[in-house]
Amino acid sequence: MTMAALGLKAQQAPIFTNYSNSYAYSNAGFFGMSEGINVLGLYRMQWAGFVDNEGNEIAPKTFLLSGDMPLRALHGGLGFSIMQDKLGFENNVNVGLGYSFHVDLGGSTLGIGLAGTLLNRTVDFSQLHPNQENDPILQGLGEESAMLFDFNVGLFWQIPESFYVGFSVVNVLQSMSKALSDNSETSASFTTDRTFYAVVGYPFQFENLPMLSFVPSVSVMSNISSTQFNASARVIYNNLFSLGVNYRFQESIGLMAGVTIKDFTIAYSYDINMMGLGLPGSHEIGLSYCFKLDLDRTPRDYRSVRYL
Repeated sequence: MTMAALGLKAQQAPIFTNYSNSYAYSNAGFFGMSEGINVLGLYRMQWAGFVDNEGNEIAPKTFLLSGDMPLRALHGGLGFSIMQDKLGFENNVNVGLGYSFHVDLGGSTLGIGLAGTLLNRTVDFSQLHPNQENDPILQGLGEESAMLFDFNVGLFWQIPESFYVGFSVVNVLQSMSKALSDNSETSASFTTDRTFYAVVGYPFQFENLPMLSFVPSVSVMSNISSTQFNASARVIYNNLFSLGVNYRFQESIGLMAGVTIKDFTIAYSYDINMMGLGLPGSHEIGLSYCFKLDLDRTPRDYRSVRYL
């Protein structure tokens, strides 16, 4: 009898059109890099209304709640994230908590971060229809779930009001659960998906138009088997209103808008699908709040990279 092991990964890690708002999820080095307590709720409905041949709604839906804050006593910052990612008959809930140590480099700051994560993965295999009938891997499987532990690492370097760059790895261990079925000849297990992120941005203001800020940024995400490239640019008026566009290579063009009322910011984006295949567009909406803290630091003009 031949035994084979198969790792079942989730869909590629989600990336948001408003990706510059979700660094607290993808880069642990970013924790506490702004001068306040930041909380973000972000909901993405990809390919809104997309259904399978039987009419089941299978479009990806992702909800992210994240937050971070600086902690002077610990020379860094703390951060957390809670994310639910659904795709068809698969549901993933991820909880992360971590710390970033800040190194003062004079006119800039380097954050070195580490975060532990718990992932609960659930798939209803009884709803799947494989090309090969009586697939031995899926035989006898119904709704299966497993809890996996992993961790994330990240570096985030920021020159206030000028430049930032970050590199991070999510799910470093690429953890694997125990076999889903003890009775099948071919065992299958859930695994986490190791993903690499690189981001860079250069926010600046126009000298002749002090009320306007221009914020270009680039994000690259890869799990080696596939890579996704995003480039975006926003124009912000008086730190109140923003308009922007995001290009996701060979996939979509996103139109972005945001408004800030006191310390609350509401952001919305719509992705226009460029892949064809009859796929509809994608909606994304976010609500964030920044509670500014008086940290009694050496006078220095800081601004968070969370531009909307």
